[in-house]
Amino acid sequence: MFFSLKGSQRSSLSRFQSVANYCRDYCRDAGPLEAVRGRTILRVCKGSIMRKPRLMKPILRSRWNLTPQQAMRLQERLRDRVVLSDRFARIRYVAGADIAFDPETQMAFGGVIVYRFPGLREVERRMARRKLRFPYVPGLLSFRECPILIAAFARLETQPDLVLIDGHGRAHPRLFGIACHIGVLFNKPAIGCAKSLLVGDHKEPALRAGSATPLNFRGERVGVVLRTRDSVKPIYVTQGHCVSLETAVKLVRQCVDGYRIPKPTREADHYVRDLRRAYQQSRCRR
Repeated sequence: MFFSLKGSQRSSLSRFQSVANYCRDYCRDAGPLEAVRGRTILRVCKGSIMRKPRLMKPILRSRWNLTPQQAMRLQERLRDRVVLSDRFARIRYVAGADIAFDPETQMAFGGVIVYRFPGLREVERRMARRKLRFPYVPGLLSFRECPILIAAFARLETQPDLVLIDGHGRAHPRLFGIACHIGVLFNKPAIGCAKSLLVGDHKEPALRAGSATPLNFRGERVGVVLRTRDSVKPIYVTQGHCVSLETAVKLVRQCVDGYRIPKPTREADHYVRDLRRAYQQSRCRR
């Protein structure tokens, strides 16, 4: 078993074996009460050492108990960390993420679904449930939703190479929407795929699927308005982190499977809605 573990687990196992040897000697030479304590220490150490490491762990620590003014200032600081060029190798797995919440209890459900890319075959899905702590403030969606999404990402056993977020990235009042926030926190390529316009102006794309027009905000191109189906409302594609706008549009097109919304975020939306519905039904039965 030792040689089937990764390097970090091997070193941890070595430390565990040292503790285990000490505990066994302690239990053998100690009285009944001390022996119970020794065996308890051994079980706790074994559980913490052999637990699978989290694949999706934020590289930045972030505070969430902020005032809206503090949150805006943090967005402006983190904005400087956003990379707007392609910084990734081969994309084998793409994840879609979204949340839904119950307005009565403020219970939120975050869902992440990982797919093989480009075939879009589902690999796994994970969820997390948390109370919403941050108030609804336009432009500060990430401080309301990120803690739940981070908890869902932490449960993944497959690390995605790209994350699609149901929300905006650079097309944001401070050029730092939720797709940027998630991308920077994990230092992971991220793209925002939004259903509606937040900021900026654009011309209407042609009615044919695949047509696109620039989305501009304060004289800067911050996204692309992409029509994914003939004569159907377009979506808004914006950079989150570590991906160029041209590449972001190309990748989103590869995630479209005949519907208006790309499959990863569409299915994540269905997933969290189902979780919310099940929660609401369980409350009604009480």
